[in-house]
Amino acid sequence: MTTYKGRCHCGQTEWETKIDGDAHILCHCDACKLLSGSESTLNQMATEGDLKITKGSTKTYTYYGDSGKPVNCYYCPNCTSHVYHHQTVLGNKIVVRTGLLQGSKKFPVAAEIFGKDRLSWQPELAKTFSGPPE
Repeated sequence: MTTYKGRCHCGQTEWETKIDGDAHILCHCDACKLLSGSESTLNQMATEGDLKITKGSTKTYTYYGDSGKPVNCYYCPNCTSHVYHHQTVLGNKIVVRTGLLQGSKKFPVAAEIFGKDRLSWQPELAKTFSGPPE
């Protein structure tokens, strides 16, 4: 496990997180497209206790995922950069936004999820799951 520091766009919220794997998992789900305004989001799984807010705070809102279970989104209250999401269906696992971590520009793409929702012009970059990983 490697510890990374992250920060939001405005710098008001900062955190440290441990992740197991220095790589991005691209998510092509429609919720991620709406949240990011982009084709996909850059993510990695972590355990809930492995992310600590070190400066500022987060706000939370909840939506319901494909599973029908709540997804709690934690974001900077000023600039609204999303720090992480907790999909309750995953137990104590959280989804960390890896694009906000220092050094993440060097991360390769390890996998893609919700490939069924990938835009037609986006090439496949790694092993792709049609929905969440099996």
